[in-house]
Amino acid sequence: VVLNLTVLSYFKYAYFFTDTYNTIFHTDHKVFNYLAYWGNGFSSKGAFSVDEIVLPVGISFYTFQTISYTVDIYRRKLKSLDSILDFGFYVTFFPQLVAGPIVRAEEFVPQILRPTEITAQDFNRGTYFIFKGLIKKMLFANFIAVEFLDRVFEMPTMYSGFTNLMALVGYSLQVYGDFAGYTDIAIGLALLMGFELPRNFNSPYKAINTGDFWKRWHISLSTWLKDYLYIPLGGNRTGSWASVAIALVFVVVALIGVGNPYFSLIIGFLLLGGTLLAMKSTRFQHYITTNINLMLTMLLGGLWHGASWKYILWGGINGLGIVFYKLWRKVSPYEHSTHWLAHFWKVFSTFLFIVFVRLYFRGEDMERINQWYGQVWNNMDWASSGQVLWYFREAFLVMILGYTVHWLPQSLKDKVEQAYYRSDLWVKVLVMVVVAVICYQTFSNDAPAFIYFQF
Repeated sequence: VVLNLTVLSYFKYAYFFTDTYNTIFHTDHKVFNYLAYWGNGFSSKGAFSVDEIVLPVGISFYTFQTISYTVDIYRRKLKSLDSILDFGFYVTFFPQLVAGPIVRAEEFVPQILRPTEITAQDFNRGTYFIFKGLIKKMLFANFIAVEFLDRVFEMPTMYSGFTNLMALVGYSLQVYGDFAGYTDIAIGLALLMGFELPRNFNSPYKAINTGDFWKRWHISLSTWLKDYLYIPLGGNRTGSWASVAIALVFVVVALIGVGNPYFSLIIGFLLLGGTLLAMKSTRFQHYITTNINLMLTMLLGGLWHGASWKYILWGGINGLGIVFYKLWRKVSPYEHSTHWLAHFWKVFSTFLFIVFVRLYFRGEDMERINQWYGQVWNNMDWASSGQVLWYFREAFLVMILGYTVHWLPQSLKDKVEQAYYRSDLWVKVLVMVVVAVICYQTFSNDAPAFIYFQF
């Protein structure tokens, strides 16, 4: 486990750790690629550059898979593989290698050892997932990104606050279509090869609270963090000195890195107040330590997504959202209400929270994020909203279509899926042609790569 995390830290976080160290201690150290130095025969000159470290594609995903393999064997959930080729196949299974879903060893290794069999049902399911994934990626992700979103996020000050706000709403559809589209294609390809991959999304924008959202979004990562990090730290039962120590390191580094004395003072008072309350109340101490476990899991989940403070902030805000919901559900008169209006409000408020927090995921840097806030706060320009909607009408129509399809009842989606399975071959060929035409019509050389390839 330590070796895997060391390799991940070297390739993915070397620049982040170096920049943070330089900020704290006011130094000017540069990243040096020791592996390239070794590859050049212990020389700074040669075939490999020692001045930069290239991030291997998908390293975050297959690192977690190898950790899963090691831990599952340690927990006696799995016997080690006899063949290095079988282990290599598990780690490098190409459909999900670069962007998930994250595969558990206890779920996938038994499939390697049994004879491969591809049934008609596997073919039907596989092609259906591939077609569905292509539509999500090409139409609901790439098209609106090229036609609308990328223009706004590159220069937020050139557009009104209303346009920036609509772009953020659209980005939530883009990132879902992009990531869910890839995993659908990966699941489909795996089925055509005789393997079953775990489901990674379950209509996340139907979530009724922040906790529910993270049970529906990137399920393979959420469950991995829960089983291999959150529960070992103590989960919701108890805290540990390890979780408290890691949390303090996070806080101290963040305070020094931010360098804002007022922010540091506020955090300091909150920490002091929380410590005093914990000393006086065992119940409050339990509440603090268990929520530290939750916050640490979300902070490290944010760091997993990218080597930047904005990702840590994104993870932290999501964690605070879950903590707030845990408090709110105790006093909310509508927590157990089944009225459609109460359900609508839960879904809508959760969706708004997720949309606004995504700004820290999409923004290029904190300067662009602050520019976005400035436009929304000071320059909404409602008068020109009609012109904006008309100018980007094609992108807005696709956004409306995408969210409408997403919020359709699951029962209706299941009927469509079953109808495809039962259909004749010519119907499946017709669907393939329609999907191919849509992909061709929405293709663009400016289309972004899969968002999660960078992780």
